[in-house]
Amino acid sequence: MGSAALEILGLVLCLVGWVGLILACGLPMWQVTAFLDHNIVTAQTTWKGLWMSCVVQSTGHMQCKVYESVLALSAEVQAARALTVGSVLLALVALFVTLTGAQCTTCVAAGPVKARVALTGGALYALCGLLALVPLCWFANIVVREFYDPAVPVSQKYELGAALYIGWAASALLMCGGGLVCCGAWVCTGRPEFSFPVKYSAPRRPTANGEYDKKNYV
Repeated sequence: MGSAALEILGLVLCLVGWVGLILACGLPMWQVTAFLDHNIVTAQTTWKGLWMSCVVQSTGHMQCKVYESVLALSAEVQAARALTVGSVLLALVALFVTLTGAQCTTCVAAGPVKARVALTGGALYALCGLLALVPLCWFANIVVREFYDPAVPVSQKYELGAALYIGWAASALLMCGGGLVCCGAWVCTGRPEFSFPVKYSAPRRPTANGEYDKKNYV
């Protein structure tokens, strides 16, 4: 039961991380306008993401524009799109693999093969977290480098957006959850007594006259 609890806890963390990764991928707040002037009254705030850029007026009105040309985007945006979407899709594959090998399901018969399937699902989840970290850290490095670059005008400096923090938290959940799933599967492989108990009923045997004994139905 201990290994099964680890697998369930890890799967829940992975699902939360997967939702957070999808949210970070769709939000336009990867880069946010930095306010460096002494005047705190600003007319508008600019957000930039992987799929669109938004301008928020001081009145609260927001206008977003989707990037029309993929080839016109910078290399880091194109790579971030590919890696983030790939991580989301790989997490979906990891979900089905983990559910197939989880001890709380009966898709595969209990045994070493079932544990290896769950171990594979946990490893895929951990890989998703690592893949998602690449574009997040890449974007953060670019934003920080341009922020401290004196050649960049003040009006073109940006800060780290909320989507990056959400993505980092999602990546951590994916890696932690994948590690818990792997630990649960590993424990189940080495110590079968920690897995869900499987109960088998004895076959009903007919009596001498060809009828089933009544004790088989008790």
